[in-house]
Amino acid sequence: MQSYLKPATEWELQRTLLDASASNTPVEIVGNGTKRGIGREMQTAAQITTASLTGVRLYEPTELVMSARAGTPLARVESDLASRGQMLAFEPIDIAPLVGGERGAASIGSVFATNLSGSRRISAGAARDHILGIKAISGGGQSFHSGGRVMKNVTGYDLSRALCGSWGTLAVLTEVTFKVLPMAQETATLLLFNIDDAIAVEALAQAMGSPYEVSGAVHIQAPLAARLWHQGLAGERQSITALRIENFSTSIAYRTERLKAVLKAYGEVHVLDHDMSISFWDEMRQLSVLQGSSAPLWRISTAPHAGPKVVAGITRFMDCNAFYDWSGGLIWAEVLPTADAGAADIRRVIASVGGHATLIRGQPAVRSAVEVFQPLEPALAEISRNLKSVFDPAGILNPGRMYAAF
Repeated sequence: MQSYLKPATEWELQRTLLDASASNTPVEIVGNGTKRGIGREMQTAAQITTASLTGVRLYEPTELVMSARAGTPLARVESDLASRGQMLAFEPIDIAPLVGGERGAASIGSVFATNLSGSRRISAGAARDHILGIKAISGGGQSFHSGGRVMKNVTGYDLSRALCGSWGTLAVLTEVTFKVLPMAQETATLLLFNIDDAIAVEALAQAMGSPYEVSGAVHIQAPLAARLWHQGLAGERQSITALRIENFSTSIAYRTERLKAVLKAYGEVHVLDHDMSISFWDEMRQLSVLQGSSAPLWRISTAPHAGPKVVAGITRFMDCNAFYDWSGGLIWAEVLPTADAGAADIRRVIASVGGHATLIRGQPAVRSAVEVFQPLEPALAEISRNLKSVFDPAGILNPGRMYAAF
């Protein structure tokens, strides 16, 4: 039976990891446990949570920098930032409700450990692009830090960025320092209805290539658009293509009209005002159209222009409902349940078109049987094994969560 450990201090966590490493005891690392349903099934003797390592350690609004202990709730971080008119520009998504986790319960450490970024990534960059520094404890029980409070040129390994997206397999984050940005004064959203995937992605690309600073570009197929919480939009029962612009109030009206002119060849353009836009993009951040289902769900990253080809390729093998983000470069693909959640066919499509696919939602038996994360090329696999051997020589941290071999 798995024991539950909740270190209250960094030295207590370090002692726990030293003991686990010395005894070769495999452990599961979590923040608040909101993403436990993602990754391969693990066999561990204990679960270690950073939930007690909380608190904002540094916040300098004028310098656009914040430091927080890893277990600090993301909601607390964003509340503090919002009180000063600032935000996490990479717009972290709330993936927990898709995999049985609690809505709004993510910790700031898990945000960077998983590098899951939202729609604004296309303009602001990913979570790892905003990390300035980290404090962490390796699988061998060694405390270390990397980076600082400012962005600078890096020589050698940038450990802060290397740990982003490692899903707790290399080290346990205890504190993160990151840059923040001011919130926009006003937001508007332009909508197109009932256009197919290829035309929609073409329209998104046109908008992204314009000078009007688009900060969100999504296309939702009709079956998923019908799940929107906004009853008016859901009631359209049509695909929805949406583009966000945000900036100072004085520029929004002009940019909206100019972007409407760019898009007029694709059909009638509808505009959501500020409040409606905030609500719509909050839904996108919570992946509302993917909730309420237990069907296997894949997160696929590819070149934006290749997005429709990927979905068309998958559809040749199985039913597939898709939600495109990042102007077509990120696809959330919901497929019918099968013994392997469609893994073999999806990997085949990815191999021919290019990209990476991760199974986000799947039954435990399926997640144990397939490669949940995109299989690594031999050279990258060797690098990953070397990193694992340095940071976690006994292989005790989330063993096999990302890849069976390490």
